[in-house]
Amino acid sequence: MTQEEKYMQLALKLARRGVGFVEPNPAVGCVVVKVDQVIGKGWHKEFGGPHAEINAIEDCRGIGATLARATMYVTLEPCCHEGKTGPCCDAIIAANPAKVIIATPDPADHANGKGIERLRAAGIEVVVGLCKQDAEVLNAPFFKFVRTRRPWVTLKWAQSIDGKLAAASGSGGDRWISNELSRKDVHKLRRSVGAILVGAGTVIADDPFLTPRPSRGKHPLRIVLDSNLRIPLKSRIISTKRSPSMIVCTAGVMQTKQEKIERIRKKGVEVFISAQNEGKCDIDSLLTELGRRGIQQLLVEGGPEVITAFLKGNHADAVRVYIAPKIMGPTGTADINKAMAKSATQTQLHHANVQTFNQDACITGLIKEIKTPATPPQQ
Repeated sequence: MTQEEKYMQLALKLARRGVGFVEPNPAVGCVVVKVDQVIGKGWHKEFGGPHAEINAIEDCRGIGATLARATMYVTLEPCCHEGKTGPCCDAIIAANPAKVIIATPDPADHANGKGIERLRAAGIEVVVGLCKQDAEVLNAPFFKFVRTRRPWVTLKWAQSIDGKLAAASGSGGDRWISNELSRKDVHKLRRSVGAILVGAGTVIADDPFLTPRPSRGKHPLRIVLDSNLRIPLKSRIISTKRSPSMIVCTAGVMQTKQEKIERIRKKGVEVFISAQNEGKCDIDSLLTELGRRGIQQLLVEGGPEVITAFLKGNHADAVRVYIAPKIMGPTGTADINKAMAKSATQTQLHHANVQTFNQDACITGLIKEIKTPATPPQQ
């Protein structure tokens, strides 16, 4: 690894600190180097707050350093438009670094090379493409949404070693499969998404709140796939107002359960009538609708049937599995292995990573590999 790559990897490490706080913005990091010394670091810390480049410039000023003859390493093309904050390009030009090295361009319409052009027009040397693949993997949900207007779908579940997702009612013992640290990580994941989806079976069995805790200002849309409108009216997703809720059912229910639909709607919960696919809610049309509403990331926390439906329909982009060191045996239910054996195809996860939360193992990976051209950074 070259020294320049090490600096960009540091910027990427800083960017990851913003995940769960900056969405729907991308996570961005920035490192300023002068005479082979890091003189400033910054990352985008929260949505609506200063961007990474601004924080890095302020970090330099905090020690009395200037950016003259310095090099900035930025994980994403600096913005040149007026949004919740001023254009980063203007601040960079005013700081006057000699060079800006950018991992990847921003494909959004308001950017898409415009920031790069503005910096070059101001006489700053710009290099693009250093650690490009790593930068695209980091912000894969952002890139997908910008390019396709459809949400990034992450399938998440917790299982025992023998593939059980739940404990049988009345079996005794801990109702949780995963440990407290794993569950804390799940709440961080929930804070990074625009919507969380489960099936009606999960609501009936567990009656979840389906909210991030603590919320830290994040209130993702709670979605229940419920083809036949089986959800109890007293369920927490309907009765609590912590986050907006949407119940998705098919058109046939409109005729048979109109009264229940009206009662749900009177509680402030949306009932969305989905297109139908083999008697079930059509996932593809639902994802199109969520994209139309600007939902960039969808977290699917359903049971085996819902998870395998997303896999079978090629609707999933990523998987996050928490594996607890438990063998549930006959006390376990919701066997993910049996469901996948029936409907899922062999899938190799890409850009995979394994973490441990106490004794739980957490495996994450992408369904499809993110490939970038094997070309050197471009001046």
